[in-house]
Amino acid sequence: MPENDDLRYPIGQFTFGHSYTFDQSKEHIAAIAIMPHNLTELVGKWGDNRLDTPYRPGGWTVRQLVHHIADSHMNAYVRTKLALTEEVPTVKPYEEGEWAMLPDYELSVAPSLVILSNLHQRWVAVLDSLTEQQLQRRYFHPASKKEFSLAEAVSNYAWHGEHHYQHAYQLALRNHWI
Repeated sequence: MPENDDLRYPIGQFTFGHSYTFDQSKEHIAAIAIMPHNLTELVGKWGDNRLDTPYRPGGWTVRQLVHHIADSHMNAYVRTKLALTEEVPTVKPYEEGEWAMLPDYELSVAPSLVILSNLHQRWVAVLDSLTEQQLQRRYFHPASKKEFSLAEAVSNYAWHGEHHYQHAYQLALRNHWI
């Protein structure tokens, strides 16, 4: 069995503080665009037994991961729009671990997969229209006390989607589900 850090960060941790070229941002936007399809193909037909399996010891279940991705990416979409319409807005952090304990995280993954598909369609429509200059617009995150450019945020959320996709994919491989 892989080490716990390999299970926790199957594609490595995201490194903040980098700058990105316009072409790199376009690649990140393409990754955001395809992620809901890939996730739905992987887990969309899984039964409760698989969905309620933690991706690692002490980790969230696949069901919780899917609902978390939807919540996280909804926040990212709103942050994107705030950064495009306000001067360095302060965004609202949220307690993702606490959100994962709320009753909607026990629902079928279908609503969150639909949300992701539709949300990403809208988000990518906005992101695809951005100029290189607009990708440098920023927001302030009070939990980290840092400003983030949209280019860095886009890179982070491309990583975030793949990070959680790999949690489910690697679990499926280990359990011979695929």
